[in-house]
Amino acid sequence: MRFIRNQFARFGREDRGAIIAEAVLVLPFMFWAFLGLFVYWDAFRAMNKVQKASYTISDMISREMVTINDAYITGMDTLMERLIDTDQDVTIRVTSVTWNEDNNRFEVHWSRSTGTLMPRLTTTTLQNYASLIPDMSDGDYVVIVESSVSYTPAFNIGMGEQELSQFIVTRPRFVPKVCLSGVACS
Repeated sequence: MRFIRNQFARFGREDRGAIIAEAVLVLPFMFWAFLGLFVYWDAFRAMNKVQKASYTISDMISREMVTINDAYITGMDTLMERLIDTDQDVTIRVTSVTWNEDNNRFEVHWSRSTGTLMPRLTTTTLQNYASLIPDMSDGDYVVIVESSVSYTPAFNIGMGEQELSQFIVTRPRFVPKVCLSGVACS
């Protein structure tokens, strides 16, 4: 009996091989945490790039002093794809909006979209976004740039494919409103 008791005591004091046992238990969790941090950081990076590119597009359009056209907006879509450096489909919608005090609502002056994901806004559909538009004086104009980019994580850690979207409202810088060819602009 004493021999068995001594063997158990010796086994309890023995610590050789403990590092390997701990590594076998801990390394899978560390690897999973590393992948998770990588995926979440990559998603944050992608979201940040989309936001910066959207603000750049919005600022460029707000600085236009001449009438823009559909080709200009398509060019902005191409520029955004290059700014965020993605193979994913990028869709932007540019809308000129005014506040009408008599009707007590926002009204669409013109709206253009580069894809089917976001159809052109109308005055009726714009009311769904009224809470996102800041207060304006009667007759003031703003340009709304909306962007949408698909994001697929590099690894499956429970975060599926997402649409990274931005909604940016910018007042024209040098003119009262940004005009679009083919749309009356007095």
